[in-house]
Amino acid sequence: MIKSSPPEGRTAPPPSPPAEDRASGARTALRSAGLLGALALLLVLLVLSLGFGARPLSVGEVWGGLFDSGSATWAVVHEMRLPRTLLGLLIGAALGMAGAVMQALTRNPLADPGLLGINAGASAAVVTAITFLGVTGFTGYVWFALVGAAAVSALVYAIGGGRGATPARLALAGAALNAALYSYVNAAMIMESASLERMRFWTVGSLATARMDTVVQVLPFVAGGLLVAFALARPLNALALGDDQARALGARPERVRTACIVAITLLCGAATAAAGPIVFVGLMVPHLVRALTGPDLRWTLPYCAVLAPVLLLGSDVLGRLLGRPGELQVGVVTAVLGGPLFLYVLRSRKVAAA
Repeated sequence: MIKSSPPEGRTAPPPSPPAEDRASGARTALRSAGLLGALALLLVLLVLSLGFGARPLSVGEVWGGLFDSGSATWAVVHEMRLPRTLLGLLIGAALGMAGAVMQALTRNPLADPGLLGINAGASAAVVTAITFLGVTGFTGYVWFALVGAAAVSALVYAIGGGRGATPARLALAGAALNAALYSYVNAAMIMESASLERMRFWTVGSLATARMDTVVQVLPFVAGGLLVAFALARPLNALALGDDQARALGARPERVRTACIVAITLLCGAATAAAGPIVFVGLMVPHLVRALTGPDLRWTLPYCAVLAPVLLLGSDVLGRLLGRPGELQVGVVTAVLGGPLFLYVLRSRKVAAA
């Protein structure tokens, strides 16, 4: 069959892209737009966090407090509001990313630093350091938090069955360790009454005592954990297909799992040492994000890094509004918000069948 050529002086039109390519491009554009929208929402929450407190500040007062050293609000913004906001930003990103990595690694929709006992392990180690060893300040006890988080991560994974772990077994192992470790925390605080007042707000998760030096000290740990977690996006996508398929795609499952534990330990340990155990952020955010992006971690992780601080800062602002003239600690607010979602996830078909 002879193909007809286009008339002289005219070129053949380029072939249209396949429908799959067009659909993929549309999804990428939609996800990119969604991520920009999430960043805009985060910017709004940052301003609200700087503005709300015992004395609300207008946008103009916030701006003056940030950039004008002669402003009447300079001291309030720089000494109280800004450290609290920046610490909430770092801790939110840390907990959201840790939850996403944990859920991808264990293939467990219930995986969360609080539910699986990792925050409790870090808390128990910090309480031991403060109560019995006289350690004070973030620099002093962050190492205890990291060791406690790593130990409980390994213990929950082992008790839950290792590679054969199911969501139900991991959740039960985490619940058992949570109960035991928090009982120890309460007992230690009662035995050492001098530390009770100092630990009262920390144990429920709070940003109220944030200082700029704490932000500076926690930044390297969170940044290191975030970098490791972002680097794991492609290997974890491959690992979701099974170990053999992951190896065929160039991933090394053992190294991937080890790197995941390193990232989770850095993120959870630093967050807990800085602000205490804050639960449900690592559970709620990845679930909401996957409804928007699907299971691809190349998109899930950036979304979690942005939307988890939105949730944490929003909860902190809500706690300040509801608790006036005092405040509700952010850990209390996230627990109230996360409880119903946890029950929904627990009753879903996927988890029930696991």
